[in-house]
Amino acid sequence: MAVKVTRTFDILEKYLNEFPRTDALGGKNNGEWYTYSTKEYYTKSHQFALGLMVLGINKGDKMATVTTNRPEWNFVDMGMAMTGVVHVPIYPTIGEDEYRYILEHSESKCLIVGDSKLYEKLLPIAKELPTIQAIYSFEKLEGVNHFNEILAAGESKQKQLKEKLQKIKDSITTDDLATIIYTSGTTGVPKGVMLSHQNLVSNFVAHSQMHHLGKDHRVISFLPLCHVYERSVNYHFQYKGMGIYYVGNLSQIISALKEVRPHMFNSVPRLLEKVYNGFVSKGKELSGIKKGIYFWAIRLTRHFEYNKKYGLFLSLKIRIADKLVYSKWRAALGGNIVYVVSGGASLQPRIARVLGLAGMYNLEGYGLTETSPVIAVNNPASKEMKIGTVGPVLDGFEVKIANDGEILCKGPGVMKGYYKAPELTAEVIDTNGWFHTGDIGILEDGKYLKITDRKKEIFKLSGGKYIAPQLIENKLKTSNLIEQVMVIGVNEKFASALISPNFPLLHDWCSKNKIHFENNQELIKIPEVADKIQQEVQAINKTLGSHEQINRIRLVSEEWTPTSGELSPTLKLRRNVVAVKYQHLIHDIYSAGKTN
Repeated sequence: MAVKVTRTFDILEKYLNEFPRTDALGGKNNGEWYTYSTKEYYTKSHQFALGLMVLGINKGDKMATVTTNRPEWNFVDMGMAMTGVVHVPIYPTIGEDEYRYILEHSESKCLIVGDSKLYEKLLPIAKELPTIQAIYSFEKLEGVNHFNEILAAGESKQKQLKEKLQKIKDSITTDDLATIIYTSGTTGVPKGVMLSHQNLVSNFVAHSQMHHLGKDHRVISFLPLCHVYERSVNYHFQYKGMGIYYVGNLSQIISALKEVRPHMFNSVPRLLEKVYNGFVSKGKELSGIKKGIYFWAIRLTRHFEYNKKYGLFLSLKIRIADKLVYSKWRAALGGNIVYVVSGGASLQPRIARVLGLAGMYNLEGYGLTETSPVIAVNNPASKEMKIGTVGPVLDGFEVKIANDGEILCKGPGVMKGYYKAPELTAEVIDTNGWFHTGDIGILEDGKYLKITDRKKEIFKLSGGKYIAPQLIENKLKTSNLIEQVMVIGVNEKFASALISPNFPLLHDWCSKNKIHFENNQELIKIPEVADKIQQEVQAINKTLGSHEQINRIRLVSEEWTPTSGELSPTLKLRRNVVAVKYQHLIHDIYSAGKTN
């Protein structure tokens, strides 16, 4: 009999009874994979729940985790859910001020960290906060409480507390608060998004229906579980009985793909762009007829569209290209990939076409932390897929486009509100219950949602013309030599751009052209380098309206990352940070007189 899932922890019963497997959850330790069975997952989650009861952490209390991905995160997450403890997952890459704010604002009573670096970083902060009663770690560290101690405490009191735990589980309703997820804060302080069991469950159950994969398939998980996107799909994978292998270090992704040979994974566009660049670089290493065939196969991908029927001659070409080239791409990604889910930002259509014609469908979707998260996603199960869009609206959601182009939505995934901030909640959820996403979009063919920009990021030039920077930035990033870019020009006569180049590829280009330099600071000042990037920008300018074209550029010598602060943990541009850091360049651009 099928188990009905209405609260996140109901997944445990479903996973155990309907999809028993030896490799429910997997991780890597000292270079070796280890796994937990569905039975072990079920048992350890319950032990953790009982351990929380022993520690005196009760329903409604908050508990924080700060770690890279690991299978044990699930024991903690499910244990909290069963006891009504509110999980506050936090990125392992943010700064001390953000940690301090989130831990204090959430009033977390307990903290579990991943490793020694995080422990050393968070211990002084935790000591400052009277609410935090204890710190535990996932990795074994000398002199630090290990999270296994919570499991052991629960196991030792199982007989005495088993019945009480069941009563607590029975008391938890779908409307109860399951988690507070703090937004990454591209501007201002992070906001605590309150999500209930219904929010989370309604969303992952709906998007789990978009494909046929299940108990016979494996996935890898490397995007942060503290982010609602990966967390929701993590629940989705378990709900469908799939085996999940967690990768805690992005440098291990390629080896994990080859060792686990997964059928599906989640990604963000920047990582898929690196995969695409890797394919292109491989072709450039070839010579003669092999090189010609390779790039012929890449050019052939421009014909790809979902649900398209190819003519006989084109089908023959695709079969030849598949045998000679595409099969090698699949092998490089483990050989089994059926679907790659992409979200968080816009994906270049050419990448979706390259993956698609190689038999690895890209399921691009869209959502926010406040919507649990998926609002729309390309859906192969219903054959509703369109490149360049984020697909049809997810079952259960309503979407409408406001007069100013903003996407509004209603549905069971819309958050309960921002923690301790009813006035901020009222700013985004109107009196009719519509959530205002802050994104601008359209519905193509009356069905497929297409995101064009962020409402708050659109700006006016001094002549009154509007600029949608994200749209232009995404086009500029189609150049292999441009890694990150920020379009500027608020109240100025023309649009310009700050560009962080793709330094590894730029170094290769310099090497081939016998251009010598000692460091990136010197590199960006070389006229030939500036001219090369300018050529790339000019090619994109030809696809833009006259007022949208980038008139001036300035190169920066730094790579923009979450650690250095220019990007959020979800790889979104922190415009305010970039603007302050490079104010001198912006001043230089707009004080340089008339346009060139």
